[in-house]
Amino acid sequence: MNFAGTHRNSIREGSRIADGAIYAAALLIAFVTLYPMYYVLILSLSAPEYASTMQVYWLPKGFYLGGYQKIFGDIRLWTSYRNTIFYALCETVGMLFTCSTFAYALSYKKLRCRKLVNAFLLIPMYFSGGVIPLFLQMMRMGLYNTVWALILPGAYSIWNIILMKAYFGTISEALRESARIDGANHFQTLLYVILPVAKPIIAVIALYTIVGVWNSWFNAALYLADQNIQPLQLYLRRVLVTSEIDLVVDLTTAEEIRAAQANLLSDSQLKYTVIIVASLPMLLAYPFFQKYFVKGVMLGSLKE
Repeated sequence: MNFAGTHRNSIREGSRIADGAIYAAALLIAFVTLYPMYYVLILSLSAPEYASTMQVYWLPKGFYLGGYQKIFGDIRLWTSYRNTIFYALCETVGMLFTCSTFAYALSYKKLRCRKLVNAFLLIPMYFSGGVIPLFLQMMRMGLYNTVWALILPGAYSIWNIILMKAYFGTISEALRESARIDGANHFQTLLYVILPVAKPIIAVIALYTIVGVWNSWFNAALYLADQNIQPLQLYLRRVLVTSEIDLVVDLTTAEEIRAAQANLLSDSQLKYTVIIVASLPMLLAYPFFQKYFVKGVMLGSLKE
């Protein structure tokens, strides 16, 4: 009996070898995930001659803040930041409004043709007209090169509607019935009864939308030609891909050649600085949403 009890306890506690292997795998995954961003950070803080040749591995070499001084002194960076924050705010508010209203209606069991509408929503989620028809539609509607070209298409998502609908389905029907008995209409029920209970899924969709807007550049590249309304990621793309360094310069003296080489190295190092400046807000904001993110995804995937 004692042997059996000891054997059961050893099985329940697990194996130290297995635990060590799990921890080692977790540390390896964490290192592979975090080191690239850390590598870009130390490159952004290293002297240009080291950063351009990738001679940095663990700590910055020749501590250098010139890249940050250049970036923070560029008015185009702050304009792009302002635009991205504006787009993120508008699209997040629009997304939460459309998702909550649609999801509330689709989760209402007495809604006529509810199953038909649910089935119809799946079609545009998997199939779209493509880039060219969408571009022509923007031109015909007069939205090209305006902020509405990003805000209106980004204010809804069928996937997010389905996700919020699944979460609303986990909320007890008794809450709706009690609100109806108290004389509340559908809008009041949604605003004062359903949404306060659905804070986790709201945080999840808000996080999805903000991160999506912050990382998006393709739609802006298609629809926005004016740099004054372009988001941060297009500014980052111009620095990383379409370098704006003027190489067609008459160099006559040795000093001019050395100055041009130093400027070229500085511009090369500047790319890492821009990546850090563009990514840092999301890296700092994500931990505050993490608990809602995990809870919302888990509860939204279950149904009573």
